[in-house]
Amino acid sequence: MGSGFTADNVSAQTGRVFLVTGANAGIGFETAKLLAARGAHVILACRDAARAEAAMAHIRAEVPQADLTFQPLDLADLDRVRETAAAVLAGPRLHGLINNAGVMIPPRTLTKQGFELQFGVNHLGTFAFTGLLHRHVDRRIVITASLAHKEGQIDFSDLSATRGYSRWPRYQMSKLANLLTMFELDRRLRAAGRETEAVGCHPGVALTELTRHLPWPLRSMTPLATPFFNSAARGAWPTLQAATGPKVRGGDYVGPQGLGEISGPSGAARATGRARDPRLARELWERSIELTGVDPGL
Repeated sequence: MGSGFTADNVSAQTGRVFLVTGANAGIGFETAKLLAARGAHVILACRDAARAEAAMAHIRAEVPQADLTFQPLDLADLDRVRETAAAVLAGPRLHGLINNAGVMIPPRTLTKQGFELQFGVNHLGTFAFTGLLHRHVDRRIVITASLAHKEGQIDFSDLSATRGYSRWPRYQMSKLANLLTMFELDRRLRAAGRETEAVGCHPGVALTELTRHLPWPLRSMTPLATPFFNSAARGAWPTLQAATGPKVRGGDYVGPQGLGEISGPSGAARATGRARDPRLARELWERSIELTGVDPGL
């Protein structure tokens, strides 16, 4: 697969269509901008129309030829996920589906269907959206994980945190679920003889809007730590490699190559044995079908 992937390694993408979830800010925004600069048509799938329009205006100011469209998407409401998927299916086929949107350590909140927000958005919404669209994707399905997956545990007995809520463990669980799903999806795509590949990525530690729920003492220290972390633009390099890297293959997992996988150019990343456990992945897959009502049919 190689290593040292940066924005400079993204080749021309003319004629290709990418959908990027959560593309109005942070890594999603930087991913959409770079793909547009390389000639792709980019669909920005975002919850807030005003913020998406502002993001598109910002991209066009830097990339005048940018070919962009907005598609409303609320991963916290599975009914809206189905509506968005139906709209996307009525449009052009996708070269790549980039599942970037997520939430990190918010106060305990529930989705429209009553799931804990981090598991509901980061995993269930992404699972449902991907399950509805995978046949519409010709090349790559990207699922964004995190270094946080390494401490994650799937609590099948209390997926919605009804017995108690702790922000970090629930975030870690959702990111482990993302990686389990990526590996399982790729296994199933290959078993079905599909050319479409599932690829995972993580941004290292990137200073984006996701940090807004950090406790104040940590947020106040962010400027001091900035030189050691990824910017949003650099944090997008693994996403861009996962989506476009010519040496990437299905089931690969990429992330920053610097110390601790925190920052730097992108290359092969390390997933835990738990994240690669096919038994655990199958159980999560079946439970996700039950909870979302979406069966990918793989």
